[in-house]
Amino acid sequence: MLTIEFLGTGTSQGVPVICSTHPVCLSKDPKDQRLRVSVVVQWENTHLVIDCGPDFRQQMIRSKCPKVDALFITHEHADHTAGLDDIRPFVFNQGAMPLYASQRVMNNLQKRFDYILNDENKYPGAPSVNTRIVDPKTPFLFRQKEIIPIEVLHHNLPVLGYRIDDFCYLTDVKLIPEQEKEKLTHLDVLVLSALRIEPHISHLNLEEALALIEELKPKQCYLTHLSHLIGFHEEVSKTLPSNVFLAYDTLKITSY
Repeated sequence: MLTIEFLGTGTSQGVPVICSTHPVCLSKDPKDQRLRVSVVVQWENTHLVIDCGPDFRQQMIRSKCPKVDALFITHEHADHTAGLDDIRPFVFNQGAMPLYASQRVMNNLQKRFDYILNDENKYPGAPSVNTRIVDPKTPFLFRQKEIIPIEVLHHNLPVLGYRIDDFCYLTDVKLIPEQEKEKLTHLDVLVLSALRIEPHISHLNLEEALALIEELKPKQCYLTHLSHLIGFHEEVSKTLPSNVFLAYDTLKITSY
């Protein structure tokens, strides 16, 4: 059994958006208040985090996550990586953090976080990481679990999703190639991004996400990477199919 905790379910700007007077940004419902996307996947004594955006410190304090055994990165955009420095407390307690990403993403992180990932320039107080390159076409083992990378497209940018048992996490999706869809059969839980109601060049909107869910037929699907333009959590939830839910920050679910 896997337990999945949603650390954040918002888009790159979060919700509320700075200076916005949009009604959703003014909502008092905690489910309409979204930090940047990230999840903790737990089984037995393992805690795996997917993505660490600029809200990572706040998310870890809120969740009371006791440790992080590895960090998986989907892609290099700031809302998924800007919190990398904040793994320091875990590293100081546990030792170097295994960091999984594609070669392209790791190259990007080495430039942006040179003081962490470059041994020659490493700052003495910086966190230590053990880099692990993910080949999008090759499953790998982590803590006795097979991890299956799923390569999707975020406009023209390849993004990695991860399948663990019958759970799969896919964010920043616009298109899933047919060969990758073959890896998404018989899912118990799918987490899928759905930015807003109106179409977008690099993200699925709600209509497109629902069509993809109907095609893939997971038992349950939780929508994430939601902007304020998706609408109010309570109102949108009433319109969704019985197996589809809007995720929200702090939500915990299980996958068997």
